[in-house]
Amino acid sequence: EGLMYREKLDEDKGMLFIFDESSKYSFWMKNTLIKLDIIWINENLEIVWIAKNVNPCEEDPCPSYMPQENAKYVLEINAGLSEKYEFKVNDTVTIKLLEN
Repeated sequence: EGLMYREKLDEDKGMLFIFDESSKYSFWMKNTLIKLDIIWINENLEIVWIAKNVNPCEEDPCPSYMPQENAKYVLEINAGLSEKYEFKVNDTVTIKLLEN
């Protein structure tokens, strides 16, 4: 479900998808109301692709966004943040999971 139906997202928030296996996961913006940057990250914690400033879907069928390389994680953040923080393909990231 991701960030569907959300009208806003705080700048310091996002949604991280964690998959059991690495693959070329496709994302779309159906029922998403805000623009996003979508970042695919491989099992070595390297950014493999970034879809920047992805608009909410206004047509049917919605366009899909998919990396050229396998990813194990996908991060959705507010549009423009990947530029602001100068995220680039091949950058290494740290993922720190918080327990409840």
